[in-house]
Amino acid sequence: MRRRDFITLVGGAAVAWPLAALAQEAGRTYRVGTLSAGPRDSPPTVAMFDELRRFGFIEGQNLTIDWRQYSLHADRISEFAADLVKSKADVIYATGDAGIRAAEKATTTIPILGTTDDMVESGLVKSLARPGGNITGTSFLSAELDGKRQEILIESVPGLRRLAAIADTDRTAGSRLQALKEAARVRNVDLSIYQIAEAEEIPAAIDAAKTSGAAALNVLASPTFYGNRRIIMQRVAALRLPAIYQFPEEAEEGGFVAYGPRVVQVFRELMARQLAQLLRGAKPADIPVEQPTKFELVINLKTANALSLTVPETLLARADKVIE
Repeated sequence: MRRRDFITLVGGAAVAWPLAALAQEAGRTYRVGTLSAGPRDSPPTVAMFDELRRFGFIEGQNLTIDWRQYSLHADRISEFAADLVKSKADVIYATGDAGIRAAEKATTTIPILGTTDDMVESGLVKSLARPGGNITGTSFLSAELDGKRQEILIESVPGLRRLAAIADTDRTAGSRLQALKEAARVRNVDLSIYQIAEAEEIPAAIDAAKTSGAAALNVLASPTFYGNRRIIMQRVAALRLPAIYQFPEEAEEGGFVAYGPRVVQVFRELMARQLAQLLRGAKPADIPVEQPTKFELVINLKTANALSLTVPETLLARADKVIE
C-alpha cells in the first residue's frame, strides 16, 4: 500500500488562524446545527466530531449537535434550515449545494461551514482565499474527477462497450454530463446517464442501467450517493455490475474501485479545525476555503473476483492500494 499524506492547505491557510488565538468561554454550551445529506453516524461526520473533542468541544459537556438529514425529506430542507436558525445555532454545518444554499437563505449572520464539490464554481463564496459573507468550508473537487474515474473504469473492464452513470440532478451540471458522453465516445464506449432527484430513485436507476445492457457503472460525485453507498453497493453486487466510487474508503468498504481524496481524513484534518475556529468566534470571511490536492486509487480485488473480473496488471501497478 502506498499512502500519501495528501492534504495541502490553500495558501497556508491553517497557519493564518492558530486555534489558540481565539478562546472558548468557560461554562458555555456551544450549539452546532447540521443540514446534512448523510446520517449522523457516517464515518466522516464521526471523524470530524471526534477530532473536535481534541479542540475542547465535547458533545454532552459543552457542545450540542442538532442533526437534520435533508436527503430523507428533500421537500423540507428550507424548514430544517429555518429551525436551525430559530434554535440559535452558533454554527450551521451544511453539506452539498442544496444544504448550503438552504442555510444561506435562512441566515446571513450565523456562520455556515459548508462542504461541497466546488464552493467557488457554485457561487457560494467569492474566492478560496477570501470567501466573503458568512460561508466558508471545503471544496472536494469531486465532479472534476468524474471524468478521470470514467477513464479508470473503462480501463478496469477490458472490452467495455456500454457504460452507465448515475447523476444527482442537484449536483452534476448538464455540461459535465455532455463532456462525459463525448469522452466515452472517443473511447468507443456508449454512455447512458440516469439522473436522480431523490435517494429513493437510486435502486430503480441502477436496475434500468443493467437492463439497458451497461456492463459497468460510474457513481458520479454526490453527497446523496455517498450517504446511500451501502444501497448502491448491494444493488450492483446483486446485478454483478462493476462500479467506481468517489472516495477510496468506498472501495475499502466493498466497492470495486474508487478514486479521490480520503473523505474521512478531509473531515478530520480540515473540517474539524475550521469548525473549531468558527465556534471560537472567527469570521467565515476570514477563513479560506480549503481543498484536497492529492488523491488515491484503491482497487478491491475481492470484489473483482466476485464479479469474475480480471483487472489489468497495468492498472493494478498504478493503484495506491489493492485489497486482496
